[in-house]
Amino acid sequence: MTSHWEDFYATHLPPNCFEDNRSLLKEFCDRHYQLKSPIVLVTSGGTTVPLEHNTVRFVDNFSAGNRGSASAEYFLEHGYAVIFMHRSKSLEPFSRHFTGQQLLDMLELHEEGMSTTITVKPDSVDVLAPVLDKYKNAQETHRMLYITFTSVVDYMWLLRAACESLAPFERNAVLFLAAAVSDFYVPQDEMPTHKIQSGHGAPTISLQLVPKMLAPLVSLWVPHAYVVSFKLETDEALLIAKSRESLNKYKHKLVIANILQTRKNRVVFVTPSSNYEIVLTKDQALSGLEIEEPIVADVVRRHQDYVRETEQQTHQ
Repeated sequence: MTSHWEDFYATHLPPNCFEDNRSLLKEFCDRHYQLKSPIVLVTSGGTTVPLEHNTVRFVDNFSAGNRGSASAEYFLEHGYAVIFMHRSKSLEPFSRHFTGQQLLDMLELHEEGMSTTITVKPDSVDVLAPVLDKYKNAQETHRMLYITFTSVVDYMWLLRAACESLAPFERNAVLFLAAAVSDFYVPQDEMPTHKIQSGHGAPTISLQLVPKMLAPLVSLWVPHAYVVSFKLETDEALLIAKSRESLNKYKHKLVIANILQTRKNRVVFVTPSSNYEIVLTKDQALSGLEIEEPIVADVVRRHQDYVRETEQQTHQ
C-alpha cells in the first residue's frame, strides 16, 4: 500500500525544466561536497494552487519571501553554500534591498555624442556598494544556486530533488524550510482544462490536503540533516503547542514559530525539550538590524553543536 505522499508524486507530473533543475542541484551539491562545505537549502515564498490546467485562476499563499531571502544572505556570511529555492518573482537575496524604483533612482545617465554611460549617484554608492560586493562574492565563489517554483506541485518535486542531492552531506546539511507551502490543493484529475467561466455561476471547488513532506524528508530522504521548519500562527495560545506537536510527529530538530502580526521582530525557537525567544528591540530595528541575522546565527550555532555531538557519538 502506497503512502499519501507517494500517491501525490504518482498522480502529478513534474514541472517544466525539472530535469534541468535536477542537474543544476546535483552539480552544485557535488562541487560543495568535494569542498567539504556546510550547505543549506533555504526555501522561500509562497506556493500557488492552480484551479485550471491552463492556469488563469489560482489560490495563493501569503509570503513575499522576506525571511528566506534575508536568511540566505546571512547563511552565506557564515560560510555555507546556499541553495535558494524560491517562488518565482518573490524577493531574492541582495536585490531585495532595492524594491520598486529604488535601484533606478540611484543611477544617472550620461550621454556624450553617440556614447552613453551609466553611473551610480555619489550619495548612493555607500548604499549600493556593500550589497553589490557581497553579491559578486557569492557569484564568483559559486556559493549560491537559485531554483524557482510557482505551484505547490513544482515545490514538492523540487524539494525531493534537492534532498536527493543533499543526502550525501548527512549532518553537514541544513534544511531551512521557510517557504509558505499550501495546505490544500486541487488534484490534477479534478481540474478543468480551460479557464473557469463566470457565466456558469460560482464554481464549487473541492480541495484536498497536501501531504506533509516533512515525514519522508526526515525519515527517508535526508535522515541525518539538521531540519528546521517554520510555524506561522495568528493565535498566540496555539503557537508553542502546535510547534511541539510538529516536532513530536516528524522528529526533526527545530521549529521557528512566529505570530503573523509580530513576525518581523519576534520569533520563538522550539526544540523537543525547550523553547526561547529571539526579540528585536525598537532600537535594533531602527539601527538596521534584521531579525534574520540573530535567527541564522542561532541556527548555525545549533547546527555546529549537532555536528560535534553526532561526530562524538560515531567515535565512541
